[in-house]
Amino acid sequence: MNKEVISGLVLVAAAGLAILIYNSPYAVHYDDLLRMPVTIGIGGLVLTKSLLHFINDGLMALFFMYVGLEIKYEFVKGNLSKVSNAILPAGAAVGGMAVPAVIYAVINMGDPTALNGWAIPAATDIAFALGILAILGRRVPPALKVFLLTLAILDDLGAIIVIAMFYTADLSFVSIGLAFAGLGVLAVFNFAGVTRISPYMLVGAFIWLAVLKSGVHATLAGVAIAMLIPLKRTNHYDVPPLKIMEHSMSPWVMFFIMPVFAFANAGVSLKGIALADLFAAVPLGIAAGLFIGKQIGVFGTVFAFTKLGVSSLPAGVSYRHIYGAALLAGIGFTMSLFIGALAFSDPVYEAQVRIGVLSGSILSAIVGYFVLRTTPPVQSFSVKEE
Repeated sequence: MNKEVISGLVLVAAAGLAILIYNSPYAVHYDDLLRMPVTIGIGGLVLTKSLLHFINDGLMALFFMYVGLEIKYEFVKGNLSKVSNAILPAGAAVGGMAVPAVIYAVINMGDPTALNGWAIPAATDIAFALGILAILGRRVPPALKVFLLTLAILDDLGAIIVIAMFYTADLSFVSIGLAFAGLGVLAVFNFAGVTRISPYMLVGAFIWLAVLKSGVHATLAGVAIAMLIPLKRTNHYDVPPLKIMEHSMSPWVMFFIMPVFAFANAGVSLKGIALADLFAAVPLGIAAGLFIGKQIGVFGTVFAFTKLGVSSLPAGVSYRHIYGAALLAGIGFTMSLFIGALAFSDPVYEAQVRIGVLSGSILSAIVGYFVLRTTPPVQSFSVKEE
């Protein structure tokens, strides 16, 4: 959790630096850097894209692979392996995605182009949300941390499904076939008991390139690869390859990939922005979806599930705790900016997305922090051992 605090601060610093540079005489250099062409490949197999494209499609593929590793572990051996543990956060995740999307769609109903961004406020940023919980320390019941982490992981799974279904370009079935062939090779590795990580990564690079060429967003390759990293088979340290990989990727994801993404995507000009700009349809829809929609979706679902007897509140957790967590779920930042980059290519809409994401996330973070900081404890914070 201390690592979550530090990574959250690094994210804030990276985003703040991008905004500072973009509102200085060096803004043109910021744009030139991100537009700089980058070429990778060997021989005749080369790929040339802008630096921003490689960050959003390459580095973020590694981020999604890391998320995929977490999702697989949670479903196989973690908190989501038991249906009873998953019901409440799963319902909260669904409500927390649906209500913000509806709010955004209602506000932007008159603009067909703007409607492409309906999924932007549906996302939750795990690093920021857990970072604030870590800052609060013992004021927060451990069970609430587990609840919010599980909700955020399921939220990411929902975002992955949304990206796959709604944010794809024209499909190349040849490239898709090659990607599936690569996944088949990884399945053979699993069956044969291969536990070294390097073969998975070599084939994974091929799969990523095939998916990139297929029209399906390349980040989904990271998730597909993660699902085929062995969890049951172990090496001589008796540690599953999946956990080794997750552990080794963690510092790179937290302190390099996410800050670089934040720096590359948070640059927005504040010059000439008036109060009316904050209330334009797109930024208002995003901010309202994150700050209001997440509250209604997450807290409303939990309240309904507990009152109807579908589930019960976690140990030591009150409704006020849940309300604070629902507010923190409104911190969209990294994931919201990512979906926004997929939804719009028009610079005008891109700037509005950044304004909406930043305002909604900051408001959710501040109010959520103070709600949880002022929430009294519920008897004991002890968690029953099984």
